[in-house]
Amino acid sequence: AAGSGVEANARQILLANGITYGDIKVQYLSFAEAANGLKDGNIDAGFITAGFPTAAIQDIAAQHDVVLIPVDDATADKLMAQYPFYTKITIPAGTYPKQEADVQSLAVKAMLVAMEDMDEQLAYDIVKAIYSNLDRLKAAHSVGELITKETAQEGISIPMHPGAEKYFNE
Repeated sequence: AAGSGVEANARQILLANGITYGDIKVQYLSFAEAANGLKDGNIDAGFITAGFPTAAIQDIAAQHDVVLIPVDDATADKLMAQYPFYTKITIPAGTYPKQEADVQSLAVKAMLVAMEDMDEQLAYDIVKAIYSNLDRLKAAHSVGELITKETAQEGISIPMHPGAEKYFNE
């Protein structure tokens, strides 16, 4: 959708590859609209920001030949230097039907954001609850494997809440 995080990411990735919106026919679609557009053949490509495997892509790939477009190292490095919230990720072969090889892509690091005046103890307790239950996150989705205390502070572009900082400094 226009103005969404996915749209901003799409614009950044396209520009890093020398493609402007003037070079393509842009449609501002929701996740569901993009998935349905691919499934119905009404669009040729779409940017989908989601963990993998993504049920919508599995569904499309079960019915159509789907190609995941890789992001090469040079493009990924360029984007990561400019936008620290990106990280390289590999979508393993077999994640989707007929996907025979690993595909290098980009992931967008997610942040839990709080108001500056949020109670310090509450912020601490929330962060502690998350990192004390990583096994549950991993069980809920395979991308949960990527959430670690060691990498939690990478790519943060705003100041960390004092309660969260207290947890990570223990």
